[in-house]
Amino acid sequence: MFNAVTALGMAILIGTPTDCLPKALCSFKGVKRRFSYKIRNENLVLIDDYAHHPTEIDALFQAVEEMYPEEEKLIVFQPHLFSRTRDFALGFAKSLSQFNEVILLEIYPAREKPIKGITSQWLLEQISCENKKIVSKLDLAKNMKHSKSFVKLMVGAGDIGVEVKKITNYLRDEN
Repeated sequence: MFNAVTALGMAILIGTPTDCLPKALCSFKGVKRRFSYKIRNENLVLIDDYAHHPTEIDALFQAVEEMYPEEEKLIVFQPHLFSRTRDFALGFAKSLSQFNEVILLEIYPAREKPIKGITSQWLLEQISCENKKIVSKLDLAKNMKHSKSFVKLMVGAGDIGVEVKKITNYLRDEN
């Protein structure tokens, strides 16, 4: 709602004809993969988010911590790009360490070739959270189901978004 009001105000400020604004607003489908609730019930909260930078992960943690301060939180994170993982490793480690549980997927390479020594295992070793591991996509649903965390987040800019629907269906069937 606030985003829509802000967008309308900015459109008017830059001189967009006001007669076309209602149609534009009606056609807006929303933002995908930004704090998108997939499951929200008395047993489980599953959130999907595109965050792929430490600052975004910090903001995500702050939001879930404010909303669910007493609940355990699991983050499933898929690093995106070898170079980004290398360049922001300390930030990622610090951001991810805030969660009660961390599951890392393998780095999503996108357009890049692997960089020697830059792996999810390398990043995992820098995370101070004791409850941490690397999991394959094949084992992800089982691992998430067995987590005791009430809040579960699937985070990253790679192909983790493809897994969200599968995980949502699997966890919904289990609850």
